[in-house]
Amino acid sequence: MQHFTSIKDVAQPETLLELAKTIKARPFDFQPFGKNKTLGLLFLNPSLRTRMSTQKAAQNLGMNVMVMNLNSEGWNIELEDGTIMDQGSQEHIKEAAGVISQYCDIIGIRTFASLKSREEDYGEKILNKFIQHAQVPIISLESATLHPLQSLADWLTIEEQKKVQRPKVVLSWAPHPRALPQAVANSFVEWMKQASVELIVAHPPGFELAAPFVTGVNTTTDQLSAFADADFIYAKNWSSYENYGAIGQNLSHWIIDQAKMELTQGGQFMHCLPVRRNVVVSDAVLDGNSSIVLEQANNRTYAAQAVLLAMCGGLGQ
Repeated sequence: MQHFTSIKDVAQPETLLELAKTIKARPFDFQPFGKNKTLGLLFLNPSLRTRMSTQKAAQNLGMNVMVMNLNSEGWNIELEDGTIMDQGSQEHIKEAAGVISQYCDIIGIRTFASLKSREEDYGEKILNKFIQHAQVPIISLESATLHPLQSLADWLTIEEQKKVQRPKVVLSWAPHPRALPQAVANSFVEWMKQASVELIVAHPPGFELAAPFVTGVNTTTDQLSAFADADFIYAKNWSSYENYGAIGQNLSHWIIDQAKMELTQGGQFMHCLPVRRNVVVSDAVLDGNSSIVLEQANNRTYAAQAVLLAMCGGLGQ
């Protein structure tokens, strides 16, 4: 596995999932693969779970870890070729990526969508420039359009928690006061297409995901019918893809509350966190027995560790 930016980088996703299961049972058994290797984690946006879980994953493998907040601790990076750098940027991506590659065996980078230009965000300029100019493998710690580490952890969580062989999984749009990217939703759908689940995506009109992600997927604007007999409810907000970045109005009734969860088949509640309480989901659901958000967050470590181990040559991935 040369890079890890989407499920398309993984030759056998189910093998990677099984590797994560093995690692969770024996997290310190694979340290020879990470010994004397260094992971660099570069953040252009805030992070809690991704930062801490990936750092812990690397440490479980015996790796050294260096973390840098590029948006506040580094020089302003120029991405364009041929630019006369007499304005705000002090360092070009060619040198930045090249230098970091000398210090690190693997580089993880996190950057969000601007939600100003759909073309630019879906072009993944920052991530692709690092891939172009780095000389070591790149891991996406979330990009403008995808969050594969989160999705692998989500898949692991569903596999562990499912009570039937092929569970019904509902990805439900939920309200949020700010415009958020489609990255988590895009990525979750992409990975669930590989899983043995019945996937339904529920969203208000105008919040359809990009066609390449939902082609062949059951989608609906009827949230209540989607919840009927569901085994898992995954709540996530995303801003409009068509009316790019719009958050919508008068949609507070899409909140996930106890009455909706009672429509499910003893359904379990998932969210990638952080979550706005009593906006996205009610306290009763989030604090109730159906909530598995903490175990979902815990699995972020083993998802990241599986990816790192695969890149370090572990278990044939």
